[in-house]
Amino acid sequence: MHDAVISLCAPSFVVSHPDGQLDGGADGFYHGDVRALARLTVAVEGSALAPLSGGLEGADQAGFRAVLRGLGEVTADPVVALCRRRTVFSGRLEELFEVSNHGTRHVRFRLTVRASTDLAPMERVKSGHVLDDVPAEAEEDAGALVWSRGGFAVRLLSTPAPDELDPATGRLSYEIELAPGQSWSALLSGTAAHDDGDQFPAAPADRVPWRTPVLRSADRRLDRWLAQSVADLDRLRLTDPLSDGNAAARADQFLAAGAPWYLTLFGRDAIWAARMLLPLGTDLAAGTLRTLARRQGRIADPATEEQPGKMLHEVRRTTHEFTGTALVTDVVVLPPVYYGTVDATPLWITLLHDAWRWGLHAEEVERLLPHAESALSWMRDHAETGGDGLLRYIDQTGRGLANQGWKDSDDAIRHRDGRLAAPPIALCEVQAYAYEAARGGAALLRAFGRPGADGWEEWAERLADRFRKRFWVEDARGPYPAVALDRDGRPVDSVTSGFGHLLGTGLLNREESALLAARLTASDLDSGHGLRTLSSESAGFNPYGYHTGSIWPHDTAIAVHGLVRAGFPQAAAPLAAGLLTASAGFDARLPELFAGHGSTVGAQPAPYPASCRPQAWSAAASVLVLRSALGLEADVPGGTVTVAPTFAHEYGPLGVTGLQVAGHPLEITVAADGTTSALAPEGLTVVRG
Repeated sequence: MHDAVISLCAPSFVVSHPDGQLDGGADGFYHGDVRALARLTVAVEGSALAPLSGGLEGADQAGFRAVLRGLGEVTADPVVALCRRRTVFSGRLEELFEVSNHGTRHVRFRLTVRASTDLAPMERVKSGHVLDDVPAEAEEDAGALVWSRGGFAVRLLSTPAPDELDPATGRLSYEIELAPGQSWSALLSGTAAHDDGDQFPAAPADRVPWRTPVLRSADRRLDRWLAQSVADLDRLRLTDPLSDGNAAARADQFLAAGAPWYLTLFGRDAIWAARMLLPLGTDLAAGTLRTLARRQGRIADPATEEQPGKMLHEVRRTTHEFTGTALVTDVVVLPPVYYGTVDATPLWITLLHDAWRWGLHAEEVERLLPHAESALSWMRDHAETGGDGLLRYIDQTGRGLANQGWKDSDDAIRHRDGRLAAPPIALCEVQAYAYEAARGGAALLRAFGRPGADGWEEWAERLADRFRKRFWVEDARGPYPAVALDRDGRPVDSVTSGFGHLLGTGLLNREESALLAARLTASDLDSGHGLRTLSSESAGFNPYGYHTGSIWPHDTAIAVHGLVRAGFPQAAAPLAAGLLTASAGFDARLPELFAGHGSTVGAQPAPYPASCRPQAWSAAASVLVLRSALGLEADVPGGTVTVAPTFAHEYGPLGVTGLQVAGHPLEITVAADGTTSALAPEGLTVVRG
């Protein structure tokens, strides 16, 4: 996937080769977790296509150029060119083919487009299982091919109609004759739909739930990273059909996790992405909160891992089955609505708290407080089942996710010597999320006159005491928190990027935070392109390991923000610089993850072959890094906005517009010498650092 061109407009997207051809592997036009077209290639009889250039033009468009050798040539110079332009809409793909004759001779040739599909569900594509092609039917009069199976239908229409249409081979052929200076074009429009509609419909194009930021800095890489990220996020928007009123214009919006594998609702991903985008407005956070609240657990169901008050992990149209690693299970089988996550619930509470601080209207917050109280109760009740007051997870089904934090691969949680941790497992970052959620929940309860605030603050402090006693271990470099506690309560002593998720949550004191700041900037974790998920000094380190040595941009961005919140901006700056360098290596579209070799091995980061690109929280990481550089915090209930630039001067002078607090614009400029000015909404006081 690392060199694929992915154009998207959720819940649809296209994966193609760099030359524009859809032909093999994971290539295809997809809609609603089904591959609508597996092949869409163009060829010219008697001529070789020589690709010249191609790639993205925004998020939902791509363009490709090639020359047709051997046609109309008088000298060695090519004269006939093919331009292929692609645009993706929700449920529709448009491919415009244009051939131009720049020579001095007439040319005549046959151009053939070949289309086919297996109508494969996404999990079959991801696992590499090849399915037989589904036979096509022809609409001769319309110049169209049609495929259908199991309530899913695809139609490919050509304008003009082809001279020959062969459904058996999926061929659309055109006889073309061009005089010097003439051009010919054909538009292929592919539509795809489920009989019962989209599970999560596309969001209206004119109803983006945030302000679009515009950054002008001395480092154009940062400007480009932010612009591409926001464009990708725009096309990852989906709506909740269960929204009040059930109208697209009013439906709540959230971000799909990523293309190609996760273009649906994932609780943890949607929450983190919305939280990172709070400086652009609170509408996305509100939509995400409500979408998940409607699906909050109500009963105890071991098959789906639903529990009262719990937030879900993911939603699919059907049961999702894929090959496991064989370390725990050969086959993973997830029900359509699956609750196997230990961290989405505390993260939901914190998103509500943070959205309130950024100006989410009090009435909207108050309507969600009963869900927050249920989520808080789940944290307490779930922690008490283990007997030690810590939040733990275990897959009760034997067919679900073995690990249920964000590092959810089977081999993610391991001891320093490489041994896998035995469940139930208590993750270090989950305790930090729970602490922050309890404190934030208490602040909400107190502000809105609801009971229980004191009790949750006390609960948080007891959790912090347990963490301090149980998680801290020591090696030759000194003390650090274990990544987890295993089934027997023993610390899982590997050194991981999880340190970054603890910082700034309040769980640690100043001295503990300083220890982790030093760890995060050491070369075994800081690769120069971002944080490795596992220390390069640990047994089992693999730069291509999904969670055992690779680099995840969102993970590093969380650490950058945590370091700034904890008072260590000098440690945050090089991590942010590493992400910026990596963004340039990926044409400003940072993938879900990439290999953890680091800058000492090569100036450019190495890709992880099957990574999603774009991924919501990787794209949103650009906004969080910018926020961290600006030292930007909001306390609308308290009437203040804090602008205390940390490492923003490294990109200065810079100016950013399109930020938003309490529904009103916020503009910030930072001069080359660090002098800062901020234009904040009326009624809010700007606190400068």
